[in-house]
Parts: sequence; C-alpha cells; structure tokens
Amino acid sequence: MSSVTKVDENKIQEIKAKGIDTQDNKYTVSTSPHIRCDESISKIMWNVNIALAPAAIFAIYYFGFPALINIIVGGVSAVAFEYLVQKYRKKKITALDGSAFLTGLLLAMSVSPSLPPYMMVIGSFIAIVIAKHSMGGLGFNIFNPAHIGRAALMVSWPVAMTTWTSFKTSVDVVSSATPLNILKQQGYGKLIETFGSNTEMYKAMFLGMRSGSAGETSTLLLLIGGAYLIYKGYINWHVPVVMIGTVGLLTWIFGPAGLFTGDPLFHMMAGGLILGAFFMATDMVTIPITVKGQVIFAVGAGLITVLIRLLGGYPEGVCYSILLMNAVVPLIDRLVKPKRFGARG
Repeated sequence: MSSVTKVDENKIQEIKAKGIDTQDNKYTVSTSPHIRCDESISKIMWNVNIALAPAAIFAIYYFGFPALINIIVGGVSAVAFEYLVQKYRKKKITALDGSAFLTGLLLAMSVSPSLPPYMMVIGSFIAIVIAKHSMGGLGFNIFNPAHIGRAALMVSWPVAMTTWTSFKTSVDVVSSATPLNILKQQGYGKLIETFGSNTEMYKAMFLGMRSGSAGETSTLLLLIGGAYLIYKGYINWHVPVVMIGTVGLLTWIFGPAGLFTGDPLFHMMAGGLILGAFFMATDMVTIPITVKGQVIFAVGAGLITVLIRLLGGYPEGVCYSILLMNAVVPLIDRLVKPKRFGARG
C-alpha cells in the first residue's frame, strides 16, 4: 500500500473515531502521478529486442557463425560497459533493463557480419560510455548511441566496415558487394544483371538474399518487427512511413536517366533504411516530442539519405542522416512548440 503523506495527525484521529480504517486503500493519500500502467523501461526495451529478434536470427542463418559472434559480443559488451560505467558513477545499476543490450544488438545489425569482434567491443564502448553516459545516461543522450558507435567504426576502420560477406545460401549469382555498392560503382544495368531481373532483385531484397550488414537483409522480417512495435504503441507510424516514403519519392523523381526514372522500390528496400526508420529514427529519446516535429525529422532524414546516396561518395546515408537530424531536434522542438492554453501571439 502507498504511504500516507503529510496528513494532519488530528485529522487521522477524527477518521479513526468514526470507525474508518485508515489502512484502507480507498483512503490513501499519495503524491502524483495517480494514473499508472504496467509499462516500464525494461518491458519496452525487451519488447524492442523481441521485435528485432526475427531479423537477427535470419542474419545468423544467412551469414553464419560470424554474425552470431558479433551479435553476442555486441550485446554482452554493451551490457558490461553499462554496468561498469554505472558502478563508476555510483548510479543505480540498470544494465539488464534491455536498453544496453538493444544498443549492442543494433550496432551488430548495422555493421558487416565479418567485422572482427574486437571492433565490436570498441564500438560498444563508444556507444555506451561516450554517446550515452557522457551525456547523463538513458534519457539524456541527444544522439542514437548505436549509430554513433557505427560512425566511429566507419571512420576508424573503413575497409573492414565495407568488406561484405558473400552469399551463404545457394543463389544463381554470388556477390560480395551490396546492392547499393553495385549501383554506386557500376550503375543500374549491372545491378539488374547481378540479380538476373528486376523481379528477382525485388524478391531477393524483400526476403533477404543479398549481401550487406546483418540488418539490411530481410525487409519482410524487419517490417514485421516494426509492425509489432506500432501495434504495441511503442512507436507511431509517422516517422518510418514518412522517412521511407521520402526516400522512395525523391529517388523516383531524381532517377539515373532523368526526372521520374528512378527505382523507388529498390531504394526503399536497399541498405539500412528499414532498420533505421523503424528501430533507430523512432528512438523516443532522440526524436522531437510532437508529431509535427517527428514528421519534419523524418522528411529531413529521408532527404539527407537520398543526397548521400545519389550525390555523395558513400553509397549509404541512413546512419549519418539520422545523426544529423538528431542534432537539430532541439531546434525542431522549439519551432513546433505548441502554444500554452490561453496564450496570445
């Protein structure tokens, strides 16, 4: 039962004199909040891990033992760093609430499955200690920790980060390059030739039969995980739909052969867009508060992704687009701040 707070002793005596049990929950006086639910940080975080599990399991099946090692190393090292830094800061130990493990899992899903495990440990350290706890810990970080870890690894070991594992399953064409890499370096014609036809390319990308990071394989399983999060109410549909839609619309308009000659379906399924849109851009700590602000955030992230893919030297831009939009979230919140009730002007 909640404790009775600051109730006048004489009042308690009067209540007792009337024969009313002061221990009855109906007469408990407590501080706010009074509206509660059964959700908690731990429950939400582990549900997000569950939503990502099907895609992670498929990545292990598809890429084999290296993917399994990186997922284990990423999750365990992230939890270990969370425990150590909270111990050092003399904070409440919440290393097992699922948030640290989720950071490690997302990091492992956003890098090459062949990345050496020691690099995964370094990436987890940067994500947890530098990107998260240097800003105060969970709820205070302004950048997505997993993407900060990935960006740091990309700057430090660009060759290892862009060395992709060949197909493990039996398909007609074996390639060690990602679809976006083939498009960037050899053009759309070579991309279609690699898969055999447009239909085979779409099928491979939807089901997950392609090279790339562990988190850019099965579009189907990532969409199922994202739909689960929307169903549970942990994220809304605005951010992923608007971000993915922006990428599809702009890549269709600015195609390789002129206006309106692009392949939006390919770009919406390529790279880490689905993973980033559903599991990283929706991070409740690092996105705007209002729905209007979140739509602006998603449009900006989609626009930057397209700019990097079409005009930049790097074939993928989801990681950097989300980090850049994280940086302007305070400005977005300020611009779309709702007026106080009764305020003028």
